[in-house]
Amino acid sequence: MSFPKGFLWGGAVAANQCEGAYLEDGKGLSVPDMLLGGDVNTPRTFLPVTDPNAFYPSHEAIDFYHHYKEDIALFAEMGWNVFRLSINWGRIFPNGDDEEPNEAGLAFYENVFAECKKYNIEPLVTICHYEIPWAIVTKYGGFSNRKVIDLFLKYCEAIFKRYKDQVKYWLTFNEINIACMGEGGIGNLYGLGIMEDEDINATEPIKLSALKSNRQRTFEALHNEFVASAKAVMLGHEINPDFMIGNMICHITVYPLTPDPKDILACTVEDNFKNNLCGDVQVRGEYPVWARKYFLDKGVDPFFMDNEEDKKILKEGTVDFYTFSYYMSNCVTTHTGAETTAGNMSHGGKNPYLKASDWGWQIDPDGLEYTLEFLADRYPGVPLMVVENGFGAFDKVEEDGSIHDPYRISYFKSHIESMKKACEAGVPLIGYTTWGPIDLVSAGTGQYAKRYGFIYVDRHDDGTGDFSRSRKDSFFWYKKCCESNGEDLA
Repeated sequence: MSFPKGFLWGGAVAANQCEGAYLEDGKGLSVPDMLLGGDVNTPRTFLPVTDPNAFYPSHEAIDFYHHYKEDIALFAEMGWNVFRLSINWGRIFPNGDDEEPNEAGLAFYENVFAECKKYNIEPLVTICHYEIPWAIVTKYGGFSNRKVIDLFLKYCEAIFKRYKDQVKYWLTFNEINIACMGEGGIGNLYGLGIMEDEDINATEPIKLSALKSNRQRTFEALHNEFVASAKAVMLGHEINPDFMIGNMICHITVYPLTPDPKDILACTVEDNFKNNLCGDVQVRGEYPVWARKYFLDKGVDPFFMDNEEDKKILKEGTVDFYTFSYYMSNCVTTHTGAETTAGNMSHGGKNPYLKASDWGWQIDPDGLEYTLEFLADRYPGVPLMVVENGFGAFDKVEEDGSIHDPYRISYFKSHIESMKKACEAGVPLIGYTTWGPIDLVSAGTGQYAKRYGFIYVDRHDDGTGDFSRSRKDSFFWYKKCCESNGEDLA
């Protein structure tokens, strides 16, 4: 059992969770800049105006903006040949609708990509990773406004042309299916850039889970993102036919909690809606047959599915490869009283056969093998890539500065072994990027203490720390993994 030659090994970050420098060099405000921190027991809150006395974790994050050369050198030391990162839309167009792009923002990413190439690391760039400019939210209503499709394409054109010789691999929208996760207005804000007026005008912090949403508006906006993604694929291929442009799905693998046929049917409905709807539109270029009934059952008028021009665009702008995040799995049941557990933008029934992290995320490496084989069957011949997989934990720094994290090594080892099995079964898996290979701000809780990295960053939830970097035990383990093409997992 081995990974194919040329397999892509690396890690993944998001600009808003690592860069910092939130208004430096002409950058405008984006959605994450308005988010306060929380913890495992305290939900993150959102305030539509920045409070100078409040602590916003993303404003400084881990200061990748000024440490990128040091960080990329550490990635290269681990033997990476791919680095997934995002471009912050607000660095390129500070208000989202500016006439001309911000040269300082363009130059920053040009320098980052040049540093990657210096070490023969391929950049894998997410174009929109929860970083919609705040002005797009307040002025346009996010992607619920068709005008934002053109603004997004203007942004894509600027970066496609600027980096056409530096970047081959692109992803349009991060976890585009977050709008389907049923977490109130979180998916609307993070993924679609839409908020209801009552929340936009709030003067007190609002729990993310309490943000209001309008289901009709949500799915009209999601449709507009599908169109924007398809148009971006076509535009990218015009600018450079060698571009590989993919999607990105938050895959929460689900199982029926019991063999009750009602649980099995309910699980199928949830899996289709949360995981498969967006993948089908972006890979197959059309809505699945069951989508219309689902929308109608939920009180959504699916008129957008019948736009003939949009149908043509979706069919012509299918993605070149399918990527997804995989952290955990959930169970689905129709029975009352079932124990529940937390997760990545989702909650579900607790699986009695699985252990969980300190944040309640169920650890299920077998589920990754199952998911890869399922996707390979659903989308025959389409290359697959796992672009987020990781384990958030509390790390202890010993007196000698060492950080022993066998729990992290165990998590990655088991998931990589599952990927090996999927490759043996014929799954066309082309790459793997762990989430948060360097400690960064958690999107879910806003914490620094929830650490994912192979690299420790001296930064803490009270705003202290000198941003220094150090290698954890897992750093040396992943180095062996990357350099051996996944063979040395001891």
